[in-house]
Amino acid sequence: MTTLFSKLLTKADIENGLSIPASTLGPLPFQEGHSMNMHVHDGNGQEWIFSCSIKGNESVGRFLSVGWIEFVRERNLQVDDNVNILEEVMNNRATGTWIKIEVKRKIRLFGKDIWADVK
Repeated sequence: MTTLFSKLLTKADIENGLSIPASTLGPLPFQEGHSMNMHVHDGNGQEWIFSCSIKGNESVGRFLSVGWIEFVRERNLQVDDNVNILEEVMNNRATGTWIKIEVKRKIRLFGKDIWADVK
């Protein structure tokens, strides 16, 4: 698997939608204002469809705005959870790739911080 994007969530990511800087994704296929759906799969194999649009502003430049409020609510995501968007090659089904989403939360266990999957 290849990590496409990773970040600690902010209040804005949870309340307004995930913002992914265009520079981390390489060239985007659409111009500002266009929208598309991103099909992602979680660790349970469930498919989620996130509505995405390309936006921009002077302070951060172009970015992909991901509408994922249903996912946020279902998983009870919190500020400082770590979200990872990965590309996974499908060997057993067909050729191509899946986009996978993983969310981890830091918990303290036996005096040590560990990152646990948010399911």
